[in-house]
Amino acid sequence: MDTIRKELIGLTIKIVDSKNKANIGLEGKIIDETKNLLIIKSKGKIRKIIKKDVVIEINKKKIRGEQLIGRPEERLKA
Repeated sequence: MDTIRKELIGLTIKIVDSKNKANIGLEGKIIDETKNLLIIKSKGKIRKIIKKDVVIEINKKKIRGEQLIGRPEERLKA
């Protein structure tokens, strides 16, 4: 299954590249997702990550955040 077409909430991710260099290396579990944001819990803190600004790694697969932009429910229908 294409990672982009499945539910992301509950998955553990790692940010491997970001326009905000402070986010690089951040790891956490996705607890929510909006059209433009991934909301992750990392080390007990909630972080809001702008999708278009990052490259994430899920299960050793790198995904550009631009590929995730849009409402999660519409992405899952496609």
